Amino acid sequence: MNTMTQKPTMTLYPTHSRGQADFGWLHSRHSFSFGQYYNPSRMGHGVLRVLNDDTVAGGAGFAPHDHRDMEIISYVLQGGLAHKDSTGGEGIIRPDELQVMTAGTGVEHSEYNASETEMVKFLQLWLLPKAKGLAPRYVQQAFAPPLGWQLLASPEGQKGSVQLNAQASLYRAKPAAGETLPTLATPQGAWLQVIEGEVTVNGQPLHAGDAVALEGGGLDVTATTAAHLLVVAMV
Repeated sequence: MNTMTQKPTMTLYPTHSRGQADFGWLHSRHSFSFGQYYNPSRMGHGVLRVLNDDTVAGGAGFAPHDHRDMEIISYVLQGGLAHKDSTGGEGIIRPDELQVMTAGTGVEHSEYNASETEMVKFLQLWLLPKAKGLAPRYVQQAFAPPLGWQLLASPEGQKGSVQLNAQASLYRAKPAAGETLPTLATPQGAWLQVIEGEVTVNGQPLHAGDAVALEGGGLDVTATTAAHLLVVAMV
């Protein structure tokens, strides 16, 4: 993180522009083409291919299904997400925890709401891996509440982050109202997702659910209200 002089090219993606799916037990908003939602202009950003904002009803979830050659990240916002996979990975993911699964040569997993009565809300991201045919793996890690930008995942597992088999780093921040975050350098581009609250990003006002895609430069963020942000920075 440092001060950047290059002003990035920035594209706004308001929350209402996301694709939607509602199956009763599942309500999902898609930042990029996924499932029944297809938009040829929304096929990903950099190595980020999927970003789904999912809410799953109590007792419901995704039955065992297969994945291959993808880095899959689950970031829980509310409740608990029960995960089980064919590598032996198993656990309940809760807020302030991160799950990374390398699908690699092939993995089967299931994801269910850990509660029979309360909903679980989470973001799931799919990133294109640095190579095909990697060995499948499962990692779950807890993090302390962030101060400024917090590195959650990175290619080399820097600063206590989860090692990620993709050319990207994942950051989060939870600034208080009126707080200005240190400039986050993103010379290879980034995707910033506003999870909660209102912020300005490089002078652009954003609200919960909005996102911006950047090409180069850096991120200057000031929180208008208490906020929660997630950033995928390409490396």
